[in-house]
Amino acid sequence: MKNILKFCLSLLMTMMIFSCNDREEGDLIIGTDRIKIDSVKIAQDSMDVLTTQTIKTYSNYSGNCEGFYGYDYVHKNDLTREVTSYNFKTDAACTEIATRASLINFRPQQAGDYIFKFWNGLNSSGEDIWIEKTIKVQ
Repeated sequence: MKNILKFCLSLLMTMMIFSCNDREEGDLIIGTDRIKIDSVKIAQDSMDVLTTQTIKTYSNYSGNCEGFYGYDYVHKNDLTREVTSYNFKTDAACTEIATRASLINFRPQQAGDYIFKFWNGLNSSGEDIWIEKTIKVQ
C-alpha cells in the first residue's frame, strides 16, 4: 500500500512540474496590478436563494503582455460586495488593446437586496470610483 501511495505522489508531482500554462515559453510575469472594470453584465436582477448566477465583468488588456489574474471579492457586510479585478503583466511585447470578459459565480445564502460595487478606477482626487449593481434575492 505504501508503494502505491509513493507512486501516486511521485506521479502527481511529475504532472505538476510538466503542466502547461497560458503564457508563451520564456515570458516572465513581472507584476500584477488592479485593472478597472469597464462594464458589468448581470443576466438577472432578481434570483432565488441558493441558486447560482454568473456575473461578467469586462476590462481592457494589452494583447500578449497582460491577462486576467483574479478578483478581490470583499464582503463589506451581509449584503454588500466590493469587487476589484487584477491583471498580470509579462515581459512580452504588448499589442493592441482588447476587451475581455471574466466571470464571478454568485450564490447567495440569504434573501435581501445585494449591492455589488465594481472598481472602475480613480477620480481626479484619487478616490475610488465604483460601478454599482443590485441583485434582489428572494
